[in-house]
Amino acid sequence: MKVLKFGGTSMANASSIRKVAEIIEKDADARFIVVSAPGKREPSDIKVTDLLLDCIEERNRAGICDAALEKVVKRFDEIINGLSISLDLTPEFNVIRDKINGGAGVDYAASRGEFLSGIVTAKFLGMRFIDAGDVIRFDMEGNFDSETTNRLVEQKTQEVARAVIPGFYGKMPNGKIKTFSRGGSDVTGAIIARGVKADVYENWTDVDGFMTVDPRIEQNPQIIEMLTYKELRELSYMGANVLHPDSIFPVRKADIPINIRNTFNPSAPGTMIVPTKKYMSGEYKRTDRTITGIAGKTDFAAIYVEKSLMNSELGFARKLLKILERRNILLEHLPSGIDTMTVVVDAASLCPETVNAVLREIKEELSPNNVEYVEGIALVAVVGHGMNRKKGTASRVFSALSDADVNIRMIDQGSSELNIIIGVENGDCQKAIKAIYREFNKK
Repeated sequence: MKVLKFGGTSMANASSIRKVAEIIEKDADARFIVVSAPGKREPSDIKVTDLLLDCIEERNRAGICDAALEKVVKRFDEIINGLSISLDLTPEFNVIRDKINGGAGVDYAASRGEFLSGIVTAKFLGMRFIDAGDVIRFDMEGNFDSETTNRLVEQKTQEVARAVIPGFYGKMPNGKIKTFSRGGSDVTGAIIARGVKADVYENWTDVDGFMTVDPRIEQNPQIIEMLTYKELRELSYMGANVLHPDSIFPVRKADIPINIRNTFNPSAPGTMIVPTKKYMSGEYKRTDRTITGIAGKTDFAAIYVEKSLMNSELGFARKLLKILERRNILLEHLPSGIDTMTVVVDAASLCPETVNAVLREIKEELSPNNVEYVEGIALVAVVGHGMNRKKGTASRVFSALSDADVNIRMIDQGSSELNIIIGVENGDCQKAIKAIYREFNKK
């Protein structure tokens, strides 16, 4: 049994939805279909979700939502007519208009694209429609309620042969709509896959799979045939965004593999994302390669702290991290030496006042010989289970950076030897990624 999720480009117009239908009709195992709101039909187009958010803006500005919603109505009318189905969405749009004009919030408006997309797709496919609001639950603080949701999914799908479920949203106990972050339909697909105990979660998008490196940096990079949950987590954290990073958590609990596929090239095998422990035990096999993927992210900052005999001072690291905790600063990385410790943080989340307060408190509470705050740092992650089995991997990485005239500001390697994190100047981020990719993909 499979759960198939189709993204915004797959749902953008009648033509693409017909391709979706062909994929589903050819696969007898395709049981539960999760859909996004219609995305862009071409680069200058506007996503339906953004059109719906314009409804909130129009209501706040003019006191009533009118013109903005008509654009959404027109978009769905075009899809319905293109699919040649008999479906009148007027009652749904009347409810949406009344609720938005009555004060409904951003989450409600943003969710209606998926809701309507699900109704249209279910009608076209001749499947049952299950509203995500009936199975996806959040608590009153807006946190996802995993176990209640899993129980509801099991109950609602038990006697259902095939169904379409909108992605991206659910409900709080008071009935209020709550959405995941952008791209949250990926998460919904994973939640449904866990709830129905799927064999595979197929995530259909507009690329042939997960690429070794961002194609905007290196033309025609290799497609990764297989990666593990842990490798995905590392690469997604650094900005590789084919799949919402939170989508692995529901399927990881049930050891369900994810298959990234291309709606517009369904013959391509895509990328398999598999349970790490099953890969490590040998249950899954892939082509032997040293590095699985490379990704980078800019705009980090480093707080360098130096103090003689730091390693002999009990509780030094705890005191340093406590200062960050008091200021609600998330720790990204913590490379250290005998007398030095570097705290890497997200610079975008810090204001000058917070930085000054942290530096002052470090000086007052830790009495360091030196403390320094440096911005403009990019982190490049080299990820792969194969690195711990190949001698000279780090040497090749650093030689490639040296040959590309990239200055290394920081090095941090995880204890699992799954990744090497390299700090470079913001301006050298793409150059560094390209140099490492070419070193490990020489013709």
